[in-house]
Amino acid sequence: MGIHPPKLETFDVAAGTNTDPKGFVRAVDLYREAPHGLYLSRPMPDHPTLTHLRSWLLPDLGLRVTDFTWLPGYERMQDHYLDIVDVSRDGEVWRTEDHYVDLVVHTGERTEVLDLDELAEAVAAGLLDPPRAERALTTSHRTLAGLAEHGHDLESWLATHGIALTWPV
Repeated sequence: MGIHPPKLETFDVAAGTNTDPKGFVRAVDLYREAPHGLYLSRPMPDHPTLTHLRSWLLPDLGLRVTDFTWLPGYERMQDHYLDIVDVSRDGEVWRTEDHYVDLVVHTGERTEVLDLDELAEAVAAGLLDPPRAERALTTSHRTLAGLAEHGHDLESWLATHGIALTWPV
């Protein structure tokens, strides 16, 4: 993908919008707030392989958990995609800063770790400072260890944190 600054995203609950990392403002079908975070569901217009995304922002865990709906013929064998992020909030506006590392959960089988090379390149280029990089690695390792201890079952691991995710459309 090449070197790039951390991806920033904005979730404006009051406006019902999500501003993606490229600055495109997208309409959100549903926002739902819970004690553990923020849920959103929105279409993926004009995306070449996806039709819809459903995500949970989990600030205390430093995660964004996403379940994608794929166009026929583009399905991927994965259950959840986890971005390692910092989540901040100012009233009705939530923001994420993506810290490059991603985890792909294959429930009951394995969890893949992606984009460590991007993290290293970003740190080397001065795009991500060492404290944020260390937080990304700590979060990814803690999450991976927790998932492995629970048979690569996201719901089981999240339950140990008192979190139960729902996925309304």
